[in-house]
Amino acid sequence: MSVPLSILDLAPISSGSDAGAALRTTIDVARRADALGYHRYWVAEHHFAAGVAGAAPAVLIGLIAAATDRIRVGSGAVQVGYSTAVSVVEQFGLLDAVHPGRLDLGLGRSGGKPGPITPAADRVVDGLLIPAPFDVAKLAGSPRFATYAGLLRQPGATPPPFDTTVADIQSLIAGTFERDGLDVHATPGEGAKAELWILGSSGGESARVAGERGLPFAANYHVAPSNVLEAVEAYRAAFRPSAVLDRPYVLVSADVLVAESEALARHLASPYRHWVRSIRTGTGAIPYPTPAEAAALPWSDEDQALVRDRLDTRFVGDAGQVTERLETLRRVTGADELLVTTITHDPADRVRSFELLADAWMQGHH
Repeated sequence: MSVPLSILDLAPISSGSDAGAALRTTIDVARRADALGYHRYWVAEHHFAAGVAGAAPAVLIGLIAAATDRIRVGSGAVQVGYSTAVSVVEQFGLLDAVHPGRLDLGLGRSGGKPGPITPAADRVVDGLLIPAPFDVAKLAGSPRFATYAGLLRQPGATPPPFDTTVADIQSLIAGTFERDGLDVHATPGEGAKAELWILGSSGGESARVAGERGLPFAANYHVAPSNVLEAVEAYRAAFRPSAVLDRPYVLVSADVLVAESEALARHLASPYRHWVRSIRTGTGAIPYPTPAEAAALPWSDEDQALVRDRLDTRFVGDAGQVTERLETLRRVTGADELLVTTITHDPADRVRSFELLADAWMQGHH
């Protein structure tokens, strides 16, 4: 079975570098991904992180689309709690007008309260590790998180329910939007061919909205691995055929790093735990260290426990090892497509990882 492979790029900033270099690297990597045959190239939306430059997905998507020829380019995801439906449609409508038929508009919830977690132990499902859940409530409830969320919205603004925003985006694109008895038309935006996606990290609202609206759904194994099975199951249970899809379409993400040998891959992967720790402690992603810098940083048992689920579910090794684990992820989740994200200090190692993975994956899936 031919299963497309796509890329999620966070535009990571390496230690000793800056945002400009990170963004130029993202554009260069996208060109290489285009040539290697990857299906999509998505960029994320992150704010107030010293180690991540992708704060404005629509702007970055425009730069990538202009620098590539074939590959689909999109957002993974626009955080709609910080934007209006009109602004999202106009931005992506503009991009679609210039690069018709290549845009993906991935939507994600933002700023909502996390649901309660059910304590559980690690389990292995048909070869796939489903780790114990990480409780994000403490992180989401931190004063820093609240301050950042406030800065990203207009004073006093309250985002509408996620389903309402998705419905408004769909109707603006379709040209059927009405407000206060008036027909409202977005130019550019109305009639855009951008492919609409919903991204989700649990079996909650995002999965339900994607299913009920018959939209493709991207489930998040690389950040919320404990919830991936419930997310895809909830989406499929809620699915109703639409003009877009007659059956569910699931994309699943994974964090990977491929090198010529397992030993080299593990060496290049060694700074990852410190980077994840910086996110999980609420300070925001640090500039990505070198392996030598990472080796000199303090590390405790408490740190290890904080990031263990992310380390244990990252696929690190040679091409054969990583493709085998990706195949397990695909089989257990029933994914129609896989989305990989890779971070290294040296951009050349990231490109090499994508090259080795593409070669091995395309051989096994054609």
